[in-house]
Amino acid sequence: MRWMAGLTALVMLAGCASTPVEPLPVVASVDLERYLGIWHEVASLPNRFQSGCVADTQAEYRRVDGAIEVRNRCRRADGQFESVTGVAKVVPDSGNAKLRVSFFRPFYGNYWVLALDPDYRWALVGEPGRRFGWVLSRTPVLPAADLEAALARAAALGYDRGAFRLSPPQP
Repeated sequence: MRWMAGLTALVMLAGCASTPVEPLPVVASVDLERYLGIWHEVASLPNRFQSGCVADTQAEYRRVDGAIEVRNRCRRADGQFESVTGVAKVVPDSGNAKLRVSFFRPFYGNYWVLALDPDYRWALVGEPGRRFGWVLSRTPVLPAADLEAALARAAALGYDRGAFRLSPPQP
């Protein structure tokens, strides 16, 4: 009988832990040609692959043989740069706002554009589980009002705004 009570409690707790998360909306469309180029990380909820990065985190998107190549780089604590190159695929019928990115094929992760400045000066990017997110800028330093707009949008989408860490600006 005790195991039944324990099982019931476990099922009830699991139900509480799996409260459905609202779907994560993305921007209506992304002009990939305008999106290509270098983006600087100004704030993030980093993934584990970024654990050795201390500064100068960038992503460069470019077309190579009809595909979208993604090159991420950052500075490690020893001052050296670390980089990794991958590939991105557009999710059909997403207006180019949802990408699947792989640095370790055949494994792909979600890369969703959640907010985008009309002039493509900054972007908020994340994934549907809201565990990771990035505020990106075309320049190493994003004006405070733009950073505020990006973080406010992240919070409105259900991200923990206070969990975003500011990235050290590049020299």
